[in-house]
Amino acid sequence: ASPPPGCSRCSCRVPVTLILLLVYLFYLLVGATVFWALESKSEVDLAISFQQEKWELLKNHTCMDNQTLELLIKGIIAAYKNGVSIQENDTSLETWSFAGSFFFSVTAITTIGYGNISPATVGGRIFCVFFALFGIPLNLILLNRIGQRMLAAVHKCAELLGRKGAQQKTAKILANLLALIMGLLLFFLLPPILFRGVEGWTYEEGFYYAFITLSTIGFGDYVIGRVSDKRYPDWYRNVVSLWILFGMAWLALVINLCINLLENHREMTPCCRKSGSKELEPELTDIGHSGDTPAALKKEDMASVDDTKTGSLV
Repeated sequence: ASPPPGCSRCSCRVPVTLILLLVYLFYLLVGATVFWALESKSEVDLAISFQQEKWELLKNHTCMDNQTLELLIKGIIAAYKNGVSIQENDTSLETWSFAGSFFFSVTAITTIGYGNISPATVGGRIFCVFFALFGIPLNLILLNRIGQRMLAAVHKCAELLGRKGAQQKTAKILANLLALIMGLLLFFLLPPILFRGVEGWTYEEGFYYAFITLSTIGFGDYVIGRVSDKRYPDWYRNVVSLWILFGMAWLALVINLCINLLENHREMTPCCRKSGSKELEPELTDIGHSGDTPAALKKEDMASVDDTKTGSLV
């Protein structure tokens, strides 16, 4: 059988890795161009405004020199990096409380790493290295298991829909859409409402924080529990920790579904289906030319010879 027009075996061998690499580089260039166009001017304006405010402060307070102000700024930055509140006269230290330490542990092994706090002691830094060294693989294993359970639930839902009369392909699509919609509600659309009530953020800021967190980007510009004059519920950080765990597992499920969709689409293309049949054609041709026959054909020939002999004797 001749292959479809324009679909020879050589033309089906597409350099997928090279194409993905080019698309990856192009995507990075697009991102760099857009961020450069949107953020560079704001950076310059912010730097100029900060320098003007600093010199205004030195001009109005002649008792402070530039060196003293620089030391104060460095102290403020160091305090912020270690989670110490620098607003007003707040003395509540909840960053390294048990709840705060638990939330930091979650952000460490999930590789979110907001960057707003970090261990300040030598012992804390050494322990953080070994804690993350064993915790990150453990987190990946757990996310994989949770993602498999979620995927099994999606497949079971598809089977139930198929039993109720829907076609298997339609049932699978409906189950995947249901998993996608439920995940969007539970992990992206509803949490910003909680953040707006507890943190005082807008809905857009809460949605931005949800995506930056679950995607493990973790810029650190928005972090929960950082308002110094606000009393947070005891359950708040624990609930957010569970939300991070299951939200990352759901994202892994979505990625697996997308990979399966691409693989199934590749298998359904005419070229890929033809390649499998073409690999069998040389084997059948060799069998015909060499005169060798399979065992099943030899048995049929022997049976026909026996029948012929029996007929001649009769």
